[in-house]
Amino acid sequence: MRDEDFLAERFEAHRGQLRAVAQRMLGSVAEAEDAVQEAWVRMSRSDTTRVDNLGGWLTTVVGRVCLDMLRTRRSRAEQPLEPESPVPATVPDPEQDVLLADSVGSALLVVLDTLTPAERLAFVLHDLFAVPYDAVAGVVGKSPAATRQLASRARRRVRGAQDPDPVAPARRRELVDAFLAAAREGDFDGLLEVLYPDVVVRTEAWVTSGALAVAKGATGYGRHIVGLAAPALVEGRTGVALLREGRVERTLAFTFVHDRIAVIDITTEPARVARTDVTLL
Repeated sequence: MRDEDFLAERFEAHRGQLRAVAQRMLGSVAEAEDAVQEAWVRMSRSDTTRVDNLGGWLTTVVGRVCLDMLRTRRSRAEQPLEPESPVPATVPDPEQDVLLADSVGSALLVVLDTLTPAERLAFVLHDLFAVPYDAVAGVVGKSPAATRQLASRARRRVRGAQDPDPVAPARRRELVDAFLAAAREGDFDGLLEVLYPDVVVRTEAWVTSGALAVAKGATGYGRHIVGLAAPALVEGRTGVALLREGRVERTLAFTFVHDRIAVIDITTEPARVARTDVTLL
């Protein structure tokens, strides 16, 4: 077996674990795949012959990659809803994003998005994947004691999150319709009424968080979607398809917590849109 084939085989043996870590760190299957791919690139450029615990080594590498991505995401948090130049990434799997939300819990995903990158990494690696504090400390660049405090703060916030109230399909449709109507009319207060306080909007290239920032962006962008938005199921989720000349140009898929819109996943890149299962209603 060639060296590169042997290296790839060793990596593939840990891919599932690495993907699970990255998904819970980032809350996005597409971004998780990017992080795992970056871990492979770093492994292929490193001498791992003397690494006793390759799985642990790769987990810390993925952790560092995710930490960098989360910090970059935070620096973009105030960007408007319409980016100037979306950055293409790996093709997402919205169905897997739904499974991720179900397995972790929508409320937990929302709470994780309110943590600092270091708190989120410490909590996910230690509490969800049992990575020792000493190893986590090496990723976040802090002492084990400080890392323990990061995880403790995150744990308290997560424990304080209540399970999301069930939102009936008809009510979901009402919330989405109200969101679109308020966006079209520039109704800032109307948007705040349907948005979860820590709502998160995600595209391929950026993230906006917080009801005030999302409402501000939506009032500016909403005027451009009059007459183009059609109710739809986006990979089975309550959503909206934005049409141009009868074809789907972009999609919005919604997640709900406590009778509010908590997450809006927007797909804009043409190749991604083409691979998304959209059923117009």
